[in-house]
Amino acid sequence: MFKIQLPNLTTRCLLAFALVVTITNVAHANSDPDELPKNSRATSYGSGWQCDRGYRVTDGRCVALTIPANAYATDKSYGQGWECKHGFRKVEDNCVAVPVPENGYLDASGTSWKCDRGYRAVGNACNEVRVPDNAYYVDSSYGTGWKCARGYRESDGSCIVVVVPENAHLNYSGNNWECDRPYRKEQNRCVRQ
Repeated sequence: MFKIQLPNLTTRCLLAFALVVTITNVAHANSDPDELPKNSRATSYGSGWQCDRGYRVTDGRCVALTIPANAYATDKSYGQGWECKHGFRKVEDNCVAVPVPENGYLDASGTSWKCDRGYRAVGNACNEVRVPDNAYYVDSSYGTGWKCARGYRESDGSCIVVVVPENAHLNYSGNNWECDRPYRKEQNRCVRQ
């Protein structure tokens, strides 16, 4: 038996949106190309027209968009018709510079920042991660930002040696110990079972 599987809700919504955009474009495509509105151009398909960049269709005309400083026009027929330049973010109807703290840099989106390696974001600043002796830096947004080297354990912000008793070895994590077989742990030593 043959079953037809319907697309999920997101796909159906996207298809509906595409249909609305297509119908809008067909309405423009049916216009006489000799009667192009001001600030428009003939489409590369069919016989319709579309507004030039920086303009939007309103009542069959191409009306200029208000584009704020540090923004550029897009060819999108939805949204505000403009986007902020790299290094700026939209705040209401303006594009404001992204303040990057010392020891930080703009992320790939250009609308936010990250801290350089060895620094961590604390509020609107990049604070240095102070790595104690016998430790190494870890790139993590939580915790101390460092871990003790194997054979050491954290104690009050520093790394102290793990004292391994007789008949024992460092455990898998390297920051504690466990008894060799056939010994068992009893307080700070290993005793035969």
